[in-house]
Amino acid sequence: MTETMRASWFEHFGPAADVLSVGEMEAPQPGAGEVRVRIAVSGVNPVDVKRRLGGRGATEGSQVVPHFDGAGTIESVGEGVADSRLGERVWVYEAQFGRAFGTAAELAVVASDLAVSLPEIADFDAGACLGIPALTAHRCVFADGSVAGQTVLVTGGAGAVGNYAVQFAKLDDATVIATVSGDDKAELARQGGADHVVNYRTEDVAERLGELAGAGGLDRVVEVEFGGNLEASMAALKNNGVIATYASQANPEPTVPFYALAYKNVTVQHVLVFGMPDEAKQQGVADISRWLEAGQLRHHLGPRFSLETIAEAHEAVEAGVFGKVLVEL
Repeated sequence: MTETMRASWFEHFGPAADVLSVGEMEAPQPGAGEVRVRIAVSGVNPVDVKRRLGGRGATEGSQVVPHFDGAGTIESVGEGVADSRLGERVWVYEAQFGRAFGTAAELAVVASDLAVSLPEIADFDAGACLGIPALTAHRCVFADGSVAGQTVLVTGGAGAVGNYAVQFAKLDDATVIATVSGDDKAELARQGGADHVVNYRTEDVAERLGELAGAGGLDRVVEVEFGGNLEASMAALKNNGVIATYASQANPEPTVPFYALAYKNVTVQHVLVFGMPDEAKQQGVADISRWLEAGQLRHHLGPRFSLETIAEAHEAVEAGVFGKVLVEL
């Protein structure tokens, strides 16, 4: 008898309410080096929404179960994976990278190293918040090593990536400046450890950054909007500073001021978690696990949805809801 599971999937690109289906489908089985996780909570990221809309290239397979991130319990293992992993609580990342089935299902199969042990102090909600945002933040902050003693600007310091970047930089003893768009977001950035917060809707960002960074200037910028913020960031960066950027949504094809960057010898690093070197991912997983175990990370939860209302979850992400959108399995 064929084993089935509840899942959501799409077969065509388009609006969530039009293309996302929910029902029974054949359950995946773990192959060599893989584990099968019973998903408790699936995290919804902007990239999940964009892929469903067709904005991030082709998808694998004609029937696609979305979502890269989630958390749950390992219930079966493939050849070469120790039986000791059975029953282990884990957080999962890159579940839908290079394959058709992600975490918007009761069961998900991933390579064993993509299912990371979740300490007892952390619940499944916390685990489902990690993945893409936390690993992206880690790379943006630590691509060049420790930031201890440096001044780091995190633009969008209350966003999913930005708030983890604020926390990570502060945990490494950097001075952290965060930009935000409102009072509630300012409070979240401060709770994450930001030493200074700038409201870009009510303050002159370039002027404030000049005051806060001082004569030394910024060492590093973790950038959510490369094109839109480049002028202000450039003005505040010190010579040999770094811009580590993971998005440029408002201005996806910015004009780059080559000589302004060159004369300051600025390094621009592009960060996409799927293409990160394996050693960078491993270091990120190790550091995140250590901070989780010590209870040092905060996770900003947003609205929750059931699998049956997954289209509403996608619509919430598209609307820019504040906090991580979760789907409960």
